[in-house]
Amino acid sequence: MKRDDAYVTELALRAGRGDKQALSEFIRATQEDVWRLLAHLGGREHADDLTQETYLRVMGSLPRFAARSSARTWLLSLARRTWVDSVRHDMARPRKAAVEYDDVAGQQPSPDNSNTWSEVLDARSLLDDLPTERREALILTQVLGYTYEEAAKIANVRVGTIRSRVARARRDLVAGAED
Repeated sequence: MKRDDAYVTELALRAGRGDKQALSEFIRATQEDVWRLLAHLGGREHADDLTQETYLRVMGSLPRFAARSSARTWLLSLARRTWVDSVRHDMARPRKAAVEYDDVAGQQPSPDNSNTWSEVLDARSLLDDLPTERREALILTQVLGYTYEEAAKIANVRVGTIRSRVARARRDLVAGAED
């Protein structure tokens, strides 16, 4: 259940002043949002590690958190930066995504969900094919349910930029599904 942003912000401020119980509650109240964002951006197989790295960064940054935005927005901005840093770090390594999709596609689907599995792979493939900025905007607004204003703060761009990226992502998805 998503906690009220004012409550989460208060928890972050208390945690920043050294309240360990507030820190634990802050993590419980926000962990699902962080994991979901990172699972969509970096893949489910990396979401746990990226979430852990995000909270390590958060613990070092909480004493400086000044509540200029909601704690949830601030936290998801840190999660996004954690993901961006991991992408930069991994750029030198060869990518396995296409091979993984080929391996999964080559497996025999179970009779009770054969169409569902291929549709999920197709949808995930379409999302993965979106340019990073468009995928991020679409996931923040359409999957995770953040407003365009909140998504703009998380991505550190203007609201109009988020709106444009979402519109283009939708157009790309429709075009990809028609191919």
